[in-house]
Amino acid sequence: MQFEYRYYGESQVRHDDQGTGISFAPDTLRQPVHFVADISRHLPFREAISALHDVVVSDLRTKQRDVSAYKAWLAGQEQVMLAEFMAQASSLRGQVEALSQQIAEVRTQRVAMQAPYLKAKQRYFNHIYQHNRDLWFVLDPVITVHPDRVFFECFSQDESTYANFSCGHEMFSHHGDFACGTTNIDYSAPLYAEFQKIRQYKPTRLTVEPAGFTVQTGVDDGFVEEKIDLPESWVRGFLQVSAAMALPGRRLQLHPMDLHNFCLILRWRKERVGPRSIRFELVPGQPVKAVFEPWGQEVVCLRSSHDAPAAESIRIWGRRRLLTLERLTGVAERVQVHLLGTGLPSFWMVSGADWQYTLGLSGWTANDWSRNGQFDLFGPRQQVDTATQAQVFQALASDYKATAAQLGLRLGLQPSLVESSLLAYTQAGRVVYDLADGCYRLRELSREPLPLERLRFCNEREEQASQLVSRGKVKGLSISASDAGRQISAQLQDGDRRHGVTLQIDLDERMAAARCDCDYYVHNKLYRGPCAHILAARMAADLQARQQRG
Repeated sequence: MQFEYRYYGESQVRHDDQGTGISFAPDTLRQPVHFVADISRHLPFREAISALHDVVVSDLRTKQRDVSAYKAWLAGQEQVMLAEFMAQASSLRGQVEALSQQIAEVRTQRVAMQAPYLKAKQRYFNHIYQHNRDLWFVLDPVITVHPDRVFFECFSQDESTYANFSCGHEMFSHHGDFACGTTNIDYSAPLYAEFQKIRQYKPTRLTVEPAGFTVQTGVDDGFVEEKIDLPESWVRGFLQVSAAMALPGRRLQLHPMDLHNFCLILRWRKERVGPRSIRFELVPGQPVKAVFEPWGQEVVCLRSSHDAPAAESIRIWGRRRLLTLERLTGVAERVQVHLLGTGLPSFWMVSGADWQYTLGLSGWTANDWSRNGQFDLFGPRQQVDTATQAQVFQALASDYKATAAQLGLRLGLQPSLVESSLLAYTQAGRVVYDLADGCYRLRELSREPLPLERLRFCNEREEQASQLVSRGKVKGLSISASDAGRQISAQLQDGDRRHGVTLQIDLDERMAAARCDCDYYVHNKLYRGPCAHILAARMAADLQARQQRG
């Protein structure tokens, strides 16, 4: 999936005796977005924008050892070993030794001939990593200007970590008007080093440069064009984050020192065996207790609270990604954690008086956001006509942010219909869920509409479920209503096997629980999203409800 950008100039940080100026070059191919203001809270901005950089460059995927040299040596030795095995007669041993010596000489000559090339190749990669590190990255961060907030979003290289740095306008002293919207900004590695020079005693101005939009069209050396061929997984990851943030979960209120203690343990100790998890023990009326496995080290967060109605234990993996929050602990005032469940994503919100930094972690590092967790499938899936969807979107666009309840009240629609419409727009990259404020926000991820026909069936399970419903493979469908929502049960004929499915849909049309006896569910439960049979049962139930209303 190709994305095209056109920047006028480059993003720069200027330091002089008058102060510091941060100027971001936006994508001039998109709708004009500009913002000019002096930063009033220097340290939180510096630490948060630096933490955002740490996420952009992070890649915690397991690095496999390079065994190509060993395999090449083994291939070269294979003939020698075979010859030695066959050379039983003493008359052949002399020939084998002569040939072995010749092979060794040829190998030595080959190494000598390749050495300059290999050294030059390594120097090249070392150079671009140190001096032009943005060549290693996938995509520039996204910045959105709203009437009440300015926020930056980015994704890690391994696609397992999402970061959002959001600033209220109270954090700035404005100079002139600003234009709301979303754009990509030119962001390179040298900017990070310049950010470290921001100081509280020096005035600092943030500029999303408007000049690029007023330049006359034509050939101009100041324009820098980039065409990046993005993997579809990166785009799906952005879309799945918004869907996951809108799901219900356990809320933990922590003190910044609790997060500091978590990072301190991860700095001090290095696990050699599993499980490499943090186990949260939640008991009503008691503080949060975090257990670091496999050491069994407990951290009791005495100044914490949580909303668990009964005792439960929740495990999360990929905990070393929390170290990107370490430098924020000194400027944070509060920390809130949103846990979706064991092995499911978690969101860590570190905030101050007028800023929030949200870190979204997938269930574990190797489980990136796009391939293994289809969280949009847990959300409301009611069928909404195109006109109603457009009406909901226009109402949100007029104010840039709103809750589903506010939009439903304004438009006279059921909240579930509004939620389904907004979910469709989050999957189109046009709306994002703001977990800190509990509302939806307008945010156009790309200049051109995303190819939904390629992104809709990003997992085979939903496509398989749609085929099961269309072929009439859902039998014995039973729907019972209760105060908690709907209980759905069905039998699905998949090939020569018949599967029993039960699922619970809450009052907000979200999947609260589900079970199936297929192999996929037995091995994965709901950690990687519902199986095709659960999805098919839900689709069939929604179809039956629409026909009855019909």
